[in-house]
Formats: sequence, C-alpha cells, structure tokens
Amino acid sequence: MWKIIALISLTAVFSFGQDPAATWAAQSQAKYAIRPNVVYGTWSGYEAKLDVYQRRDVTIPQPTLIFIHGGGWVLGTKESAVMSFLPWLEMGWNVINVEYRLSHVALAPAAVEDCLCALKFVVAHAKDYNVDTTRIVTSGESAGGHLALTTGMIPDSAGLDRQCPGINFQGRGAGIPKVAAIVNWYGIADLNDMLDGPNERAYAVEWLAGLPNREELARKLSPLTYVRKGLPPIMSIQGDADPIVPYSNSTRLRDALTAAGVPNELVTIPGGGHGNFKADERVRAFNAIRAFLEKNHISQ
Repeated sequence: MWKIIALISLTAVFSFGQDPAATWAAQSQAKYAIRPNVVYGTWSGYEAKLDVYQRRDVTIPQPTLIFIHGGGWVLGTKESAVMSFLPWLEMGWNVINVEYRLSHVALAPAAVEDCLCALKFVVAHAKDYNVDTTRIVTSGESAGGHLALTTGMIPDSAGLDRQCPGINFQGRGAGIPKVAAIVNWYGIADLNDMLDGPNERAYAVEWLAGLPNREELARKLSPLTYVRKGLPPIMSIQGDADPIVPYSNSTRLRDALTAAGVPNELVTIPGGGHGNFKADERVRAFNAIRAFLEKNHISQ
C-alpha cells in the first residue's frame, strides 16, 4: 500500500510540476474537507494559523496527525509541507498542518509555545474537526521534528503552554493534552550541542540569538531534557550522513528513551542526508511508520 502511495504521490506532483496542494485537492475533494488558515492563537498582532484536512465520509472521531513544518525555526511554511503528510491522507487520517512564529517574528521559545497551543486548540475543537483525542500523533521534519517531540514530551510543569490559557477544553482540564505517539523526522534533540563546538549550527544560534541564559533556555527546549517513563511511543527517522542535524541527536534520543523504558524505534537511512530521501528509502520509512502505529494500536 505505502509503495503505491509513494509512487502515485511522487508522479502526480514532480512529473507534472503541479502544486502539491492543488494536485491533491483536485483528486480528493470528495473524501476531505479542507479548512485553510484557521487562527489558533494571536500574539502581538501575529495570527498563528493551521489548516484542517477533515474526512467527509465518516461520522465517528478519526485518528489525527498534527504535522509541523521544518526550516530551522527561521524559515518555511505550512504550505510547503503538503507532500510530507500526503501518505497520511491516503491512509485515511485527518491532518492538522501547523504554522508557528519563525525567528524573524519571535525568537525562542515562541515556536515551542505555539505548537503546544496548537495541540490544545485541536483538542478543544475535537468535536468540530472529528478528532479522536486518544489517537493524535505529532510529526514533523527537522525543526518540525524537534517541535513534534517537544509538543508530545513537554510536561505541564515546564510552563511553556501558559500563553494559551484562554483555550476552552470543555471539561478536559487546562493542562497539555497527551498525544498517542510521535514520529520525528531528523529533528533536533539537544539544542545546547548545536550552540557551539563541533556541532554548532547557525540556525540554532539564530533562534536563540542574544537571549539571556541561552544555555538554560536551550536545555528547557531540548527533547532530551524531558525523557522519562510514561512518554508516548516515539519513532525517529534520520540519515546517518545528515550534514544539517547531527545523527547523534537520534541515537542519543533512542538510547535515553530505551533506558527510561519508553517504546521507541530509530529508522536509519544508510548514507542518507537531511531528508530528500530516495523513493525506496521513503517507502521503507513509511512502511516502518505504519507498522509502528499498528504495533502501538494507533492505526486507522
């Protein structure tokens, strides 16, 4: 199934040079209702938005993917991420495609805070979007992988969801909702490792540029900080020759999760770089994702 999906998706978009969203929408309007640019939060005049892809042909709550685009917290758009979550639509999941404040709008921790608010917003509006709140999966690529991890791992005690206290949970409580699983595509697990030394990366430095106590803040925003028993199952996917995010981020996260007793899996793409995997590599990754979801009783 996944192989067919991958080949159809790649052919439809790259062979004909069409916009991914337009191509998919033209083929699947009967199955999905699309609600673009829903505002989930407003801060200092900036409206943070998300797109909802909701199945039309069902009435019971559906498993839902919250997808977060990459770009080093400094660039990128939610619209550019459509091809990345297309296989989930083909599988019949609802999808919430999230944008967040980039560094030119607000430095760290804004992006982390925004994605936590997006999760809270989705749960608060679960009936409106037909979301099964027991089967929400967060996912993203690169910086989006980092944000998928923080959204699913950060506890209430971190205080990073306090900018969205107005979201009404309709009796669900005001804390951060628990997700069912996290699928992390080559995301950052340790920010401090990327602020200086051999693994320093300009985008990480820019995101925390000039902030006081940046090492302390970086630790607060690093998924490795929040590894503990009881986390949802976590899958990471990364090439072992990634020049943008050190592969050690994934291996260290795997080892820490295993030591804490958290169900997890690392899918390594031998010789793979920072995404842009070959078709057969992506098929392998999506086959692994599907098996991971089934194993953890989260599949459609």
